[in-house]
Amino acid sequence: MNVGIIIRHCGGEELRQSFKDAAAQGFRHCQLVSWDPQYWTEENAKEVKACMAEYGMEITAFWCGWDGPKFWNFTEGPETLGIVPVAFRAMRVQNLLDGAAYARLLGVKDVVTHMGFIPENMTDPAWPGVVAAVKAVAMNLKRNGQDLLFETGQETPVVLLRLFETVNTGNLYINLDPANLILYGKGNPVDALDVFGGLVRGVHAKDGFYPTNGHDLGEEVKVGEGKVNFPVFLKKLKACGYDGSLTIEREITGEQQIKDILETQRYLNDLIEQL
Repeated sequence: MNVGIIIRHCGGEELRQSFKDAAAQGFRHCQLVSWDPQYWTEENAKEVKACMAEYGMEITAFWCGWDGPKFWNFTEGPETLGIVPVAFRAMRVQNLLDGAAYARLLGVKDVVTHMGFIPENMTDPAWPGVVAAVKAVAMNLKRNGQDLLFETGQETPVVLLRLFETVNTGNLYINLDPANLILYGKGNPVDALDVFGGLVRGVHAKDGFYPTNGHDLGEEVKVGEGKVNFPVFLKKLKACGYDGSLTIEREITGEQQIKDILETQRYLNDLIEQL
């Protein structure tokens, strides 16, 4: 395993500075995150590849965002997140196809996204439409030698497994964010590996607490300070055969974010050495 970092796609010198800073901090692996399709151009792909070469960075996955409203909570969230809401589905399917095409320009195989609050039951009227949308995206990526990764969060582990079995394209995998399972109250990340451990293709190193009310997500905190048992979690990941990146994600801004990321980097490297 290795420790990676998230680099958010921006333009010009700001993008180059992000790669430069990450390399100076000792990172060699990153997920490139973009919520803005205006950046998904051939010209920008050339710039990103030049940065990768100059600073010795590998992009392990392209995290593809989508257009439209998004509320990360239990009230508006189900109606606004991912491809589940019918009102935004066609637009966001196209976003994912466009993002995957951009990832191909970068030479990146894995495309990650949040799909939204996937229906819990196969008898839900929304289930067939979600399955069809996922299959359409997955088949497009498969034709181009790419894989579609679902970031955990809004669904239980068994719902993800059920959807993968139903779509059955052979190129669906999981970007396991252990904190998200906790923040959404959907499961324990260590136990979740019993359900889908063999399907984990990417991991976010993030921590947090369970929700304390029925409307808001739990609180995200620095790795090692929340409910994710990282020593046990990493051992079980290794037992499942995972040997990829632990991509640090700290959802605050400013100097404290940088400080927390670097402390997490040291903490995770120490844990990796003990595996």
